[in-house]
Amino acid sequence: MKNTNKTSRTFVNVIGIPSLLFIIWSGGELFLFLIGGFCQVKGQLAPPSPPPKKSITISDGRSLLGWKDPIGEWSLVNSAKLSLSNAQSFTLMPGKGVLVNGIDGETGNLISKFQHGDVQAAIEYMVPKGSNSGIYFQGRYELQIFDSFGNNFMTPEENGGIYPQLIKGKKVGGNAPIINASKPPGQWQKFIVIFRAPRFDADGHKIENAKYVKVTHNGQLIHQNIEVKGPTSGARFDDEKPVGPLMLQGDHGPVAFRRIILKPIKLN
Repeated sequence: MKNTNKTSRTFVNVIGIPSLLFIIWSGGELFLFLIGGFCQVKGQLAPPSPPPKKSITISDGRSLLGWKDPIGEWSLVNSAKLSLSNAQSFTLMPGKGVLVNGIDGETGNLISKFQHGDVQAAIEYMVPKGSNSGIYFQGRYELQIFDSFGNNFMTPEENGGIYPQLIKGKKVGGNAPIINASKPPGQWQKFIVIFRAPRFDADGHKIENAKYVKVTHNGQLIHQNIEVKGPTSGARFDDEKPVGPLMLQGDHGPVAFRRIILKPIKLN
């Protein structure tokens, strides 16, 4: 162990009185001794700021360890490409690098072990023709995945839409993306999402809604400061909490994910 004690001295004048000042650094504390002056001063250094929270790779296509059981038909493959015989499905090559929801795209939802609050997310995905999936932040608030390439009229149920709530059997609310930034089926696409978790008072009552602060799709802004009043249709949970898992929808058709990275942040 290194000796961290350091001592230095200097001559100073205190109200015209020549004095000798000893400066001693020991164990993170600073001691000042004034000889020939008036007093001794002891000061505690402020602790260092905590390091910034690191990004967490939920999926890189090489492991399923970040996901809770049951996994269902979700699996890892080397690549997923549009089938030459059926554009509504993938041709899958064995190996690792891509996360897919099975051959037919009809399996259960996949839920992360990691629980997030405020977060910045980077999500790379691909769908074949006509397919449908979704990303549920905190397992509650869906950002829609859909093959919307070429659509001129966008709704909350199209690609990049913030899905409606389901209230008494009816879909309510939701937000369509500002523009349709979708790529053709079979091409990799990317969402960058800044998500703000709902806020609660000391008694656990919600005082602020969840919010999609900013969403870009393939580099284009599609949402900004969109509040979500409650869990959307198909959510894992009916209640709302400060934190929750990421959920991938697995039963609405084939979908592939190449990379999912979450970075915990703190928003006002």
